[in-house]
Amino acid sequence: MEKVLITGSAGFIGSHLTEKLVESGYDVKAFVHYNSLNSWGWLEKSEYLSDIEIIQGDVRDFDSVYSAMQGCSEVFHLAALIGIPYSYHSPLAYIRTNIEGTYNVLQSARMLDLENIIVTSTSETYGTAQTVPISENHPLVGQSPYSATKIAADQLAISYFRSFDLPVKIARPFNVFGPRQSARAIIPTVISQILSGKRKIKLGNIKPTRDYTYVLDTVGGYLAIGESNELTGQVTNIGTNTEISIKDLTQKIANLCGVEVSIIEDIERIRPGKSEVERLVCDNAKIIEHTAWRPNNTLDEGLKATIDWMKKNIQLYKAGIYNK
Repeated sequence: MEKVLITGSAGFIGSHLTEKLVESGYDVKAFVHYNSLNSWGWLEKSEYLSDIEIIQGDVRDFDSVYSAMQGCSEVFHLAALIGIPYSYHSPLAYIRTNIEGTYNVLQSARMLDLENIIVTSTSETYGTAQTVPISENHPLVGQSPYSATKIAADQLAISYFRSFDLPVKIARPFNVFGPRQSARAIIPTVISQILSGKRKIKLGNIKPTRDYTYVLDTVGGYLAIGESNELTGQVTNIGTNTEISIKDLTQKIANLCGVEVSIIEDIERIRPGKSEVERLVCDNAKIIEHTAWRPNNTLDEGLKATIDWMKKNIQLYKAGIYNK
């Protein structure tokens, strides 16, 4: 059994990935953010908890990352600050977590001679689509402090491959959704408002389009990239090659919930004009060519599963508060 470390393992995507790795026969170490309550996030109630070694630390702390990585042959690095609105408020926090945190992972992996390092990127690194669908060769444009730090982290990872022959792979997911996602994302924002009885849905800009990928399909993409020797030293998109506007997505969710809604523009939720990413649609030809990965869930199927999960967990969401 390969021993693998997952940073950001207590979060939305990280918890699903951690569980999938256990299912796939890996010996899993889950690196969770240290806190005095010993809270393990979404792993707290995982049915696989007894099969997971929990390590508390901080990705910004080299010593804790290095210590957690000892004995591992592989690392999936997901730990990051990801909320775009908060990156306008505190860019330095994103620099420290997203760039310095990635350095700590890369340097520890180099010193410990790990065999496989998968670094998480984001489609936000592309900025508004200049060509569609967006391939891995699309220019990188930092339209928010968040995306700028992720571009820097990606480039740092590639530099470690080129400079030190570190076996790095960069997974670049497009917009992921599904159970356990925080209310800062559009899909749980809409669902939580509807399930809380609201019929006037507060949103920001509803014109942008996005490529939404169900979380279990994204996790499958991580594993496929991790297992492919051909993708070492490269960036690989994970997405569905489809797009839908925020407006149409909101209507689709309302239809699936069996309600009629109207949209109210909330100024607080609108990004600065030059920072808004207007269009993202994934070219997934590369991952399809080099792996056996295919998306297994349609948007409707993923939304139904998310709605069903949120109905059972609506108490976790504060529909009246804008989550940055």
